[in-house]
Amino acid sequence: MSRKGNCWDNAVMGRFFLNLKRGRAWQSDYANHDEASRDVADCIVGFYNNVRLHSTLGYLPPTAYEREMAAV
Repeated sequence: MSRKGNCWDNAVMGRFFLNLKRGRAWQSDYANHDEASRDVADCIVGFYNNVRLHSTLGYLPPTAYEREMAAV
């Protein structure tokens, strides 16, 4: 829940969902809700967490960053 009167609290998630919609949901024609759910989960788990480089994590994917921090 965002703080009262602070529109920036939700900006990061708003951008994430916009990118998800533009990159996946609006590009696909799903047969049913289950197919859409599987595709979105695959995008988040398969691409966003394992492939996409995040500048705030030193240009590493989140899973690689977690492994690196656990080894320290």
